[in-house]
Amino acid sequence: MGFYQFKRKQEINATLEQVWEFIANPANLKKITPDYMGFDITSKDIPSKMYPGMIISYKVSPLLGIKTTWVTEITHLKENSYFVDEQRVGPYKIWHHQHIIESTPNGTLMTDIVSYQPPLGVLGSIANNLIIKGKLNEIFNYRTKALKKIF
Repeated sequence: MGFYQFKRKQEINATLEQVWEFIANPANLKKITPDYMGFDITSKDIPSKMYPGMIISYKVSPLLGIKTTWVTEITHLKENSYFVDEQRVGPYKIWHHQHIIESTPNGTLMTDIVSYQPPLGVLGSIANNLIIKGKLNEIFNYRTKALKKIF
């Protein structure tokens, strides 16, 4: 059973505060997720700014259009610096996603570090090599383009 880490860095042409305001609003996740994933927040009365301990539930179709429930908790947050979301219910055995931002001379550097373990032991490792790694690249490539367009 494999444990994996995916990292992505992106320079964003905006201030740290502008980027934080955008990424700290859970509703904006839909704007930077590919349409084919059918991403929808199902939590009711979700605030426009996340906080530690916040639970967010979604419906998403990561593969073959099959809808699945995904529930994450914001476990750590430092204003204008980083937040961490961890899966509580969903397709992975472990999902830990760090979102880190820092000011640069050209704007803001955003670093995503996703540490994850697929379910099903050896089958999950095979799925990672055949599908999951590629899907993560595809999703973050879309996110890079979407953020360039937004900022």
